[in-house]
Amino acid sequence: MPTALSVLDLAPIAPGQTARESFAGSVALAQAAERAGYRRVWYAEHHNMSSIASSATSVLIGHIAEHTETIRLGSGGIMLPNHSPLVIAEQFGTLGSLFPGRIDLGLGRAPGSDQNTTRALRRDPMSADSFPQDVLELQGFLTGHSRVSGVQAVPRPEGEVPLYILGSSLFGAQLAAQLGLPYAFASHFAPDALHQAVSVYREYFQPSEQLAEPYVIAGVNVFAAEDTDEAEEQRNVAYRNRTRNFIARGGRSLTDAEVDAFLASPGGSQLASMTKYTASGTPEQVRAYLADFAADAQADELITVHQATRIEDRVRSVELTAAAMAAEPAQR
Repeated sequence: MPTALSVLDLAPIAPGQTARESFAGSVALAQAAERAGYRRVWYAEHHNMSSIASSATSVLIGHIAEHTETIRLGSGGIMLPNHSPLVIAEQFGTLGSLFPGRIDLGLGRAPGSDQNTTRALRRDPMSADSFPQDVLELQGFLTGHSRVSGVQAVPRPEGEVPLYILGSSLFGAQLAAQLGLPYAFASHFAPDALHQAVSVYREYFQPSEQLAEPYVIAGVNVFAAEDTDEAEEQRNVAYRNRTRNFIARGGRSLTDAEVDAFLASPGGSQLASMTKYTASGTPEQVRAYLADFAADAQADELITVHQATRIEDRVRSVELTAAAMAAEPAQR
């Protein structure tokens, strides 16, 4: 069975770009993914990050849904410790009513922010401890089987809004297996526990009303271009900008040479290793990498993160990747 292909859009705000321009780029990317036959596009909740515009995740999903027709859209993910399950059920019940059969709800346990931002969100730092109970409470609201006496989420979605557990550790794998939910691993930025987590999930999976068999989604970065040099240049620019966003805090802008030196140093090696799983090159090279990665990760679906800085390059990467994955493999 062919590996399904999806997109994770971080709604990046490139240097010199506005959030409005970022949202226009997200619309163009989703429309390209829809034309190319991708299964879904997800958006991630991040806070206090000047380079990511998807903080109001449910609002962005609704905006993209208005500009697309058939592709599934959802969160990859909503950081549930930042919210009450009732509020998220209301938001996604609204989305599921407006766009029935097209909305996914991926849930993460991390706050998606630093400690100061957690306080600004008025969240208890210990709220992550109740994540399993909160998932069940949210599920009850969405399905009309509330676990809170006398409280219902209004509106209820038309049809199902399927839940997905996101994670980068064994905790999420164990929870997804116990609840019988699909499991999405954030290997595009946290690669270390991928194989162990997938193994645990598949071994201990318990069928549920939503899902009869285990289903694994694995994240992978992609830079697809017409030639290898172009793809590598896009990769270098994007990952240098990423590094600057991590290490520059109100100081001067670092030169490319300074960024490269940092990434090559012991202190920068951990940051560099976060993007271990990256497909870069021509469509044929990207196809070969993704096929090997899917098999190695035992993934039923790949959620691709197209990281090029320019939206034109991200859209082209989406198009080239889909065409390459749909083509018959070259004879060796």
